[in-house]
Amino acid sequence: MLESAQEIRHDWTVDEIVAVHDQPLLELIGEANRLHRVYQPPNYVQKASLLSVKTGGCPEDCAYCPQSAHYEVNIERSPLMPTEKVLELAARARAAGADRFCMGAAWRQVRDGAEFDALLDMVRGVRALGLEACVTLGMLNESQAQRLKEAGLTAYNHNLDTGPEYYSKIISTRTYEDRLKTLQAIRAAGIEMCCGGIIGMGESVRDRAAMLQVLASFDPHPESVPINALVAVAGTPLGEREKIDSVVFVRMIATTRIVMPQARVRLSAGRSNLSREAQILCMIAGANSIFYGETLLTTPNARMPEDDALFAALEAISSEARAQ
Repeated sequence: MLESAQEIRHDWTVDEIVAVHDQPLLELIGEANRLHRVYQPPNYVQKASLLSVKTGGCPEDCAYCPQSAHYEVNIERSPLMPTEKVLELAARARAAGADRFCMGAAWRQVRDGAEFDALLDMVRGVRALGLEACVTLGMLNESQAQRLKEAGLTAYNHNLDTGPEYYSKIISTRTYEDRLKTLQAIRAAGIEMCCGGIIGMGESVRDRAAMLQVLASFDPHPESVPINALVAVAGTPLGEREKIDSVVFVRMIATTRIVMPQARVRLSAGRSNLSREAQILCMIAGANSIFYGETLLTTPNARMPEDDALFAALEAISSEARAQ
């Protein structure tokens, strides 16, 4: 490791993280890129594919989510997909270049039974294809986490969404402590933690910093930290919110990289609203994973031809750098 590596910290304060976030943009990006090059392969960006294997009808009232049963949203509800279909789509994702296959089910919590058994089969099948497997299924307990681990699960996604103080303005059906208990169960089972949040929901910079502070307090840090920008969906309480400025996204990516330099920082929902140049700037600032595919559960993602062009541009830039 280079001499310029910083100590991995688990004692960040919210004030310190706000100060990192609010420094002059070029200094912020410069420091994030420096740490990115110390702790991460500088030219590697993971491609993860995300599939909704059970859509809609969720009893939670998350204000951003079109899958909530509380809101009138134009999405088609569907039961749990057959395992064979899921694995067929996973094979397609692998052929398209995905390294990780993520499966989401719109549940409040995992329940033992036939559907959970089917999810375990999906995990086994995805791993047999040579892909990393990630699921997001809501809350779960330690025994369920252990069964997922035994099936070969690579990572479990369970986002905090925002900081503790702002959380109740977004969700009332599940507490912050509920989310932390699920994360603790994931850790106890030895499963990688995929945990991040959403910006652009009306929260302050301090709320964003508070979320990062909670994540950074885990030892080790989450292996993957997805940073999402709100995709406003008509019919949800946040359906009328304006898109965030791309520089806001860049600042959050860079701050996340500095606070958790060993984590994989995923440029997630809202990426379809960014120009190619803004996405590249996010990668310079420390993002090294994207969701690859035209749908993120139920909201649009960047189109695959556009992503292919993005990666071609990144490779061309890398090739030119190697030639110098």
